[in-house]
Amino acid sequence: MTAQPIAMASRDDGEELARAELYGLLARLWFAAPDEALLAQFRVAVTQAPEPGGFLEAPWEQLVGALRACTVESAQAEYDALFGGVGKPEVFLYGSHYLAGFLNEKPLAQLRTDLAALGLTRDEQLGETEDHIAYGFELMRYLIAGDEVAVCNLEQQRRFYRAHLQPWVSQLCTSVAAHPRAVAYRALADLTAAFMQVEAQAFDMVE
Repeated sequence: MTAQPIAMASRDDGEELARAELYGLLARLWFAAPDEALLAQFRVAVTQAPEPGGFLEAPWEQLVGALRACTVESAQAEYDALFGGVGKPEVFLYGSHYLAGFLNEKPLAQLRTDLAALGLTRDEQLGETEDHIAYGFELMRYLIAGDEVAVCNLEQQRRFYRAHLQPWVSQLCTSVAAHPRAVAYRALADLTAAFMQVEAQAFDMVE
């Protein structure tokens, strides 16, 4: 999992780099609460999205503002309240929960099959299964920015997104946004949902 997803790239860096960096940032924030180094970067981050006036500008500004108001302690407390705790979490971060109603079900098995076909496996040290939202976003970042042309291409991005992210991520975002303890993560959910809409429309256009 990436540990250094800074601000989004400028237009000069290209749309693909901006997409990859945004996926990396989302992966980092969904994987764990932001640490002091990441919060410090948000305090000086630009609030303007890659496309001023675009669909992502408002939710990006809201996320920057929400994280600027956070401390490490408040961010960790919010993350734990939403996704941690003993036993069943308030909000699940795993695709199998939304697609099958239970963890470690058929959607995870299909995901592992598709990853194996791409020559990819999970880092066992991460401790999370492959259907964790952060894992899926990190996979998208790899498919966009990786060097293996046979794997890292637009068609593989489209297939992975449609099979393993589009069917359930919006449900997760809705659950987070509706939770009374969500503040910074409500802003993250709103940005994630907006970005997923942009991605879905873009993939529709390349068919």
